[in-house]
Amino acid sequence: MDIQLIVFLPLIAAIIAGLGNRAIGNIPAKVVTTGALLVSCALSWPIFIGFLTGDAGAYVAPVLTWVSSGALQFDWALRVDTMTAVMLVVVTSVSSLVHLYSWGYMEEDPDQPRFFAYLSLFTFAMLMLVTADNLVQMFFGWEGVGLASYLLIGFWFKKPSANAAAIKAFVVNRVGDLGFMLGIFGTFLVFQTVSIPEILEAAPAMAGSTIGFLGYRLDTMTVLCLLLFVGAMGKSAQLGLHTWLPDAMEGPTPVSALIHAATMVTAGVFMVCRLSPMFEASDVALTVVTVIGACTAIFAATVGLVQTDIKRVIAYSTCSQLGYMFFAAGVGAYNVAMFHLFTHAFFKALLFLGAGSVIHAMHHEQDMRYYGGLRKHIPITFWAMMAGTLAITGVGVYWLHAGFAGFHSKDAIIEAAFASGTGAGQFAFWIGVSAALLTSFYSWRLMFLTFWGTPRWIQSEHIQHSVHKTPEEAGADQTGGYHPHESPWVMLLPLLVLSVGAVFAGYVFSHAFIEEGAFWNGSLAYNAGLMHDMHEVPLWVKLSATIAMLIGLATAYWMYMTGEGKAEALASRMRGLYNFLLNKWYFDELYDLIFVRPAFALGRLFWKAGDQGTIDRFGPNGAASVVSMGSRMVVKMQSGYLYSYALVMLLGLVAAISWVMVN
Repeated sequence: MDIQLIVFLPLIAAIIAGLGNRAIGNIPAKVVTTGALLVSCALSWPIFIGFLTGDAGAYVAPVLTWVSSGALQFDWALRVDTMTAVMLVVVTSVSSLVHLYSWGYMEEDPDQPRFFAYLSLFTFAMLMLVTADNLVQMFFGWEGVGLASYLLIGFWFKKPSANAAAIKAFVVNRVGDLGFMLGIFGTFLVFQTVSIPEILEAAPAMAGSTIGFLGYRLDTMTVLCLLLFVGAMGKSAQLGLHTWLPDAMEGPTPVSALIHAATMVTAGVFMVCRLSPMFEASDVALTVVTVIGACTAIFAATVGLVQTDIKRVIAYSTCSQLGYMFFAAGVGAYNVAMFHLFTHAFFKALLFLGAGSVIHAMHHEQDMRYYGGLRKHIPITFWAMMAGTLAITGVGVYWLHAGFAGFHSKDAIIEAAFASGTGAGQFAFWIGVSAALLTSFYSWRLMFLTFWGTPRWIQSEHIQHSVHKTPEEAGADQTGGYHPHESPWVMLLPLLVLSVGAVFAGYVFSHAFIEEGAFWNGSLAYNAGLMHDMHEVPLWVKLSATIAMLIGLATAYWMYMTGEGKAEALASRMRGLYNFLLNKWYFDELYDLIFVRPAFALGRLFWKAGDQGTIDRFGPNGAASVVSMGSRMVVKMQSGYLYSYALVMLLGLVAAISWVMVN
């Protein structure tokens, strides 16, 4: 019964808040939705602890019979195992804290019931995805989170940029979802079932078999896994289908924390780990996953180096960290990938909500170039973001086996890649170390620009509007007389809770996630040999991520804390590279040239030449013009003179008589 309540309480709350909307008011809508999520969270943790201590076992809770059509038969059922328990904790914990945080962040928004209804709807869809017992049910949750993401990104629908970002996210994800659908269709064709346990049990036996695809005979499991992975690439913003994620920052900051940091974007990682026995049957698929993940990690890290919008820096950080998770799965360390998913949820949600607190304090200014010196004005936010930064950069001491969350999970990924012994694994290892250096640099760059240095607030149009001064009027006072304020406690409390996760989640749970195969209890493919080999790697491998972190920290400190102008001077000397990174490797421009413009040109062709020039011209418009022309001719005959009508009648009579006589 607990699992049904966990899943369906957010749906009930979404229906109440959504249909009631302004009729029930802001406070009731917030109370219902936040209360439902807190109950779901409270019920999720005992399930997770039960699997952690070994007191719980996997089970399936049936809901109803869903489809029965020939060979295709399956129920709507909720599967609870270790992977589900991990995701339940992640989704409900982050979602409940985001709901609470939104009480303060969205306080002045007139559409709060709609916003909270969308948040709860998203949470329900995500819970449906992670509890799915079959692929169709997983796809239901998969599309549900896509719909909720579209609604939340475009929540401020009066902003053209928000609408464009929502449409972009929806369209790019449809590309990935096409691959996911084809993978589901192919899986049913091969295994004659969509039941996940039955598919995973039969998958090893399909290794080496072939299937017809696009006119070729190809390895069955490679085709199926790569199609499924295309879906994961779209949902988890991997290289090629990543372009929607940074633009999704147009949504309110709590949306970024819930969807684009901790939950929805991890759906692809969860799917690959859930179906890990299928991927284990194809070395080619695993190699592709490893390479794509590694390339995504380094690509996003390089772009994050030069971004100035605080939310976009964290967004590209998310993209990079997802790359780590995928190449961990690609080398066979699925449990390590899930561990990083778990820890990442806490410190990345913390960073996003912390950024929201900074934005709230700075009158909705998001450009870090207009921050500076904020640590004395918003100290709680500062220390919370410091905890998140220490976690994401992987600060820790190897000899003490102690450190922040990222130290335990990200370093384990790098060690697993090296220990795998494959060419793709070695590639991922070096990319992972390089990305760790870049992660440290842009993370500390964010902290230094935001919380240290001299205030640059008056240069912001938002602050100028607030204090009614220009930089010239402010003179030497770069604050302009503006006084940033700490966020209300309803926003700070989630930051403090998430800080605990960022600090302790890695240390507390690393042994269970990495060392104990019994903890996973068959819910994913656990490679005990690889876990053993991770401990045997050379010391320099174990220290490589820490050394990279220190280099990144030192470089950021030198550039931003030892005198002004170093970053600008470097950018001017390397203008080409700087513009390349600032424009995100020109992926958007390339896609615009290859896909968007031809699509619009084709649309205009069908619209102008096809619809208007052919169908309308010879169809309804043509018929209308014939009727109009005929009516004009008839009008000319209506002269109003009696002799004209008599002549017409006479001519008609003569014609009728002539026709009779001829016949």
